[in-house]
Amino acid sequence: MKILARHLTADLFNCKNNKLTDIELIKTMLDDALTDNNLKVIDTKIQQLDEDHNLLMAILPDGHITLHIYADLKYVALDIFLCQEDAEPDKLSKEIRNFFKPDKTKTTVLKRGNFGNAKEIKPKVKTKVAPLRKIHNTGAKVIRILARRNHQ
Repeated sequence: MKILARHLTADLFNCKNNKLTDIELIKTMLDDALTDNNLKVIDTKIQQLDEDHNLLMAILPDGHITLHIYADLKYVALDIFLCQEDAEPDKLSKEIRNFFKPDKTKTTVLKRGNFGNAKEIKPKVKTKVAPLRKIHNTGAKVIRILARRNHQ
């Protein structure tokens, strides 16, 4: 199988960073993350698409990064496409996740290229839940179990 590119998409839910409306700060974070990962930027575009929807796009010689930011929903959609066989979009994604501090993240990674058979095309999906969210979810389950026991 010849891998031509790596494509990572991530949904960042309930982001804790209260700077979701500070687009210049987010752009600085993205520029720093790209520099940390030795990725050269051709151009960066910032566009306010709606009152609550901002788009940042970094165009690279061999790919792109896009961030759709919905401040009111505390949600960020991340797309990283790197046209290198040995690309590591997960490292860049981790820096971006650390900035936004989401409660929950759903990440899908695709290898793009010339595949030998259909089984090799299947994407890998990972879901991460922040530790505090796990504690909250576990507490809610315990309360439901105890409530059921008391009603029996």
